[in-house]
This record gives sequence, structure tokens and C-alpha cells, in this order.
Amino acid sequence: MRLVIAGGAGFIGSHLSRRYARDGHQVIVIDNLISAPLWNIDLLNTYENIRFIKHDVSDPINVDLGPIDAVINLACPASPVDFGPKVIEILRVCSDGVFNLLELARRNTCRFLQASTSECYGDPEVTPQPESYWGHVNPIGVRSCYDEGKRFAESAVMAYHRKYGLATRISRIFNTYGPDMRLDDGRVLSNFICQALKGEPLTVYGDGGQTRSFCYVNDLVEGLVRLLECDYSLPVNLGNPEERTIRQLADEVVRLTSSSSKIAFHPLPSDDPKRRRPNIDLARKLLNWQPQTDRMRGIRATVDYFRARLDQPDE
Repeated sequence: MRLVIAGGAGFIGSHLSRRYARDGHQVIVIDNLISAPLWNIDLLNTYENIRFIKHDVSDPINVDLGPIDAVINLACPASPVDFGPKVIEILRVCSDGVFNLLELARRNTCRFLQASTSECYGDPEVTPQPESYWGHVNPIGVRSCYDEGKRFAESAVMAYHRKYGLATRISRIFNTYGPDMRLDDGRVLSNFICQALKGEPLTVYGDGGQTRSFCYVNDLVEGLVRLLECDYSLPVNLGNPEERTIRQLADEVVRLTSSSSKIAFHPLPSDDPKRRRPNIDLARKLLNWQPQTDRMRGIRATVDYFRARLDQPDE
């Protein structure tokens, strides 16, 4: 296939781009590098069948890309630390960017995969969260640029499916981790690992009783590959149903890094979800998919990555 992967230099995007390249496909990565570590470009450049284009998909895509078999949209800053300084960019890429990519797919009569998010469920009142749950989201809160941006994007994707018959797919991605994250990613696991390796206090918000469910990036990529190939247009949860409290995760990271770090408790941010756990029954049935990587093995691999990167500049 010839695939366009928007946001293909980001954390999940770079793993997915390399997976398709290893499988022998031609990959065109479009990314403006707003939230991607530049060393991911070096990783992509090791593959002759990956072409990189620096471009913001919120603006019209006027480059001749040739015939395309699939468009995959992973373009959007996804870390809470970006929700303030990059609020307008997030809203634009979830609206203008999605429309530009949908039009690209429509012109090529090809498949389209939208990377959506568990944030569509907001601070859920139902757990685990099934795809049928409509969510509990604050539409004007500090997280709303991402929550509501992704919900709008899902609506746009379904509109193109219903009006034009476009072969669309929607993946609701839950917390994902692994090598090639930014050092300043700002998400909980990368924060904990970096703080522990530096001997700094681990920042826990609230009492640490809120939960998350962490999926290793290789497992998530496998789910995305299978979802693109299936014939199903409604959202599909992709994540690990193994739920852990933030405090449990902090203790695990301290043990795995043999760190002397202590826990530092801070006030809970506004609209921070109290529970996050996917119901993946649909993915099991539809894709024959579920996470395979043991959490401790995945966290060790991530610790090794951050340990090797900490003394290197984010270039």
C-alpha cells in the first residue's frame, strides 16, 4: 500500500510508520513537528520507503502525493501540558486538519483511520468504558480543546462516511506508553520515570487514587493495523483493561528504577478523570486483538529508553 500518516513523526505515529515500512509498504509522513521529538525524524529516515513532509495539516495539502491507498490521522498534540499553550493549534488540527485529510481520502477513494481518544469519555460515570457510552465531558474546561476537539473529529469522520460512503475507521486510544516519547511529554508515566531517574520527587496529583490503564505502544500499533484492515466504521476502543491507581504506578516506577525518590502530592487538576479503563470486548471480537505485553516488561523497556535519552538534547 501507499499510506499517508499525518502526525507520523510523533510518539505513536513514528512507531506506526516504521511498522508499515517494515511490512514493505510506502509511507508518506506529514508532520509539522509541533509535539514530535526531532530524533524521530532520524528513525524515519533510516527507511527508504518512508517519505517525510514537514507541513501543518490544518492548512491545505497542496503537495502532489500520488495515488494513496489509506490516510491515517494521528496529528494532534495529546499531552495535558500542551492543552494550554497549544490550545488553538489543537482545535484547528481537530477541525480544519481533519477536514483536509478527509478530503484527501475522498479524492483518492481510499480508507481513512482517525486516531481518537479515551478523552471522549471525559470523567466517566461508567466503568469500564464501552464504545456505546457517550461520555461526561466539560465542554468549556481546560481539557476541552482536546476532549471536544476529538469528539468533533469523530463527528466529521462519521459525516464523511454517511454522506460520501467513505471507508472510515475510528480508534479510541487509551493511555499508551513506550520508547520514543518526548522527554517533556508531560504524561504521568513519562513524568514518573524521568523524575525517578533524576532522583526528584514523583508528582502525584490528588491522593493518587485515580486510575489509568496503560497499553504498550507495540500492542497499540498492532490494534491500529488490524482496525484499518477491517470493515467497521464505528469507534473501537484500543487499550489495556488492566487498571492501576496512579499511586500504585508511582511505587512501581520507584522500585523498577531503584530510585530514592519520594512522592510529592499536589492538588488535582481541573477535570482530571477519576477512572480510565477500556472495555475492549469489541476489539477482541472484531479484530481478534488484545494487549500482549506484560506491564512490568513494558515499563522496563520504557525506563531503559528514558535512561539512555536523559543526557541527550531533545533535538
